Amino acid sequence: MAANNQAKYIKDVHDAIDAAAQSLREVSLKIHSNPELGYKEVIAHETLTNYMESQGFKVKRHACDIDTAFVAEFESPATRAAEQAGQKIHTIGFCSEFDALPSVGHACGHNLIAISGVAAAIGVKVALEKNNLPGRVRLLGTPAEETTGGKIPMLERGAFDGLAACMMLHPFQTDLVYPITLGVGGFLVEYHGKSSHASASPWEGVNALDAMVMAYNGLSMLRQQTLSSSRIHCIILDGGKAANIIPDYASGKIMYRATNTKDLAKVHNDVLRVIHAAAAATGCTVTVHKEMEYQSLPQNEILGTRYTQYLTEAGVRFLSRTEQEAIPTGSTDMGNIANALPVIHPMFNIDNLDSITNVDLTNHSYGFTEQSKTDVAHAATFRAAKGMALVGLDVIVEPGFAEAVRRNFEERVVAVQPEAPLAVDGVAPAHTFSGACGCHST
Repeated sequence: MAANNQAKYIKDVHDAIDAAAQSLREVSLKIHSNPELGYKEVIAHETLTNYMESQGFKVKRHACDIDTAFVAEFESPATRAAEQAGQKIHTIGFCSEFDALPSVGHACGHNLIAISGVAAAIGVKVALEKNNLPGRVRLLGTPAEETTGGKIPMLERGAFDGLAACMMLHPFQTDLVYPITLGVGGFLVEYHGKSSHASASPWEGVNALDAMVMAYNGLSMLRQQTLSSSRIHCIILDGGKAANIIPDYASGKIMYRATNTKDLAKVHNDVLRVIHAAAAATGCTVTVHKEMEYQSLPQNEILGTRYTQYLTEAGVRFLSRTEQEAIPTGSTDMGNIANALPVIHPMFNIDNLDSITNVDLTNHSYGFTEQSKTDVAHAATFRAAKGMALVGLDVIVEPGFAEAVRRNFEERVVAVQPEAPLAVDGVAPAHTFSGACGCHST
């Protein structure tokens, strides 16, 4: 940020978010008291889109042909003239999530994520207006993060096109800028054989359970050859109905994880080879249904460093990067966005404002549901949103900053080319990763 205007820009962002804080808290509590599951967030969608319109944003409801997705954008009055004069204009993006969990409601604090994105977008908008600066800010309302990942179809359908960077915040038990979020994928595997009497004529059968067990054992052996940071999980869902019948059908669920896109692609292919080898060895046929894949999330270091600076100035005390990266989190569809453009996904402490980690406050628990509606949780949200808004404003107005952000993305993400995925039989079913958010191991 230009040094001569930095203090004014910071004040404008802080004042704008402070002015909106009470109304945003009301929005948050309305979402909190009306928890809605993924793709059913009707009240949240209506509440947030109405609010964004009231703040002067152009809103597209039901964006990307998704009932509860939306895109809200603001273009400052100075933008068109600057573009006509040949100036490069940057657009910054923020994400708001708002889906809840079954039984425990907003135990992941998505009511706070919803208003953090709104607050940051408002802060940037007001700063652009007050200082007659060219630029655009876009808020993406992204449903169903806890299940199939609404950001993924939104990305595929162009909602994130044209963004110089995109950011979002997530409530947690401590403050993190560099959480490690694993990529995760899965297969539903169905083996088909031939039934026969297990005593009178077992040689007439083709044992589908044998294939599933062989795949299970093969995956267990595969773990020895995988990186220590990768994971493979498998369960048998159906192994037959009677012990005296050779099973003609067996099925299982397989999940795999890795810390980056390259490793995720490799373990994906290794798992598929085991699946097909088991079919070949037993004479079965196999149908493989690939489930939604969340990519790992490489945090942009330029954005992360600047966010750390602003939050440190606001009183947050961060652990070292090594300590941050040692704290287990989970997986999120924001990883797919981070492999398409520069992203950060910081996590912020909603238990207290003193940077004291509360290990007993865990996401996806009733305690987290209750904490997500407290005054301290909202204060922490607005503090973090101010920092995120300032980073977003820097992307728009600071000469060379957006370019540095892009270079870091290209060095750390674009340059890492994963191997091509092997072909998968079948199609992706409407399956969910229960608790797939970036704060909780799925």
